[in-house]
Amino acid sequence: MRTLIALGAALLSCLGAAPAPAPLPERMADTGGGSQLITAEAAEPGATTGTLTWWDRQDGRWVVAGSAPARFGASGLAEGASRRQGTNTTPTGLYRLPYAFGVRARPAGTRFPYARVTERSWWCQDNASRAYNRWVEGLPRDCRAAESEHLASYGTQYAYALVIGFNYERPVRGRGAGIFLHVNGRGATAGCVSVPADAMRAVLSWADPVRRPHIAVGTRGGPTAITRY
Repeated sequence: MRTLIALGAALLSCLGAAPAPAPLPERMADTGGGSQLITAEAAEPGATTGTLTWWDRQDGRWVVAGSAPARFGASGLAEGASRRQGTNTTPTGLYRLPYAFGVRARPAGTRFPYARVTERSWWCQDNASRAYNRWVEGLPRDCRAAESEHLASYGTQYAYALVIGFNYERPVRGRGAGIFLHVNGRGATAGCVSVPADAMRAVLSWADPVRRPHIAVGTRGGPTAITRY
């Protein structure tokens, strides 16, 4: 019996165990150039749930700093470059994180610029407005309330949030506005990425703008694979 066990061990040693896959950021085409990264990965484009993971670059390697279950748009995910507004899809791609905001006070340890929501805080989503895809304090005349989000009305979801820089630098009308990483509501989102409140607080206390964190959103494979971004 001992001989058989020894032979089995020797055979396994010769064959070798399958190598563990490289950490997800190491398999990506781009991570934004910083030493922090958030990944939001779904199984497939039609999925409304997946995993949010935040990573640190340490000694030349990416290591997990935290992880949480995530929710996506009610209609799944769509390629960010061709997404259309009003489709309830979460845009895939690699994006910077301009700033954080919240209905509640800045969580302890938050280093990102943090805007506190007031009763006058809106996110303009009106394609005809010069303030399209921007935070405004008081609605401009050219931004219709019916085409915008009154941020204070979402006390649960926007208790804490990070702006995802989708369609933000040079907004393309009709592509979409108001895409955030925020706290879970009752179910799938209208296109944002959401996580439990404790995970959102953890992300805000971890993220350091000096380390240039980005967020990558995508699927495990196919044309919207997260490794493409």
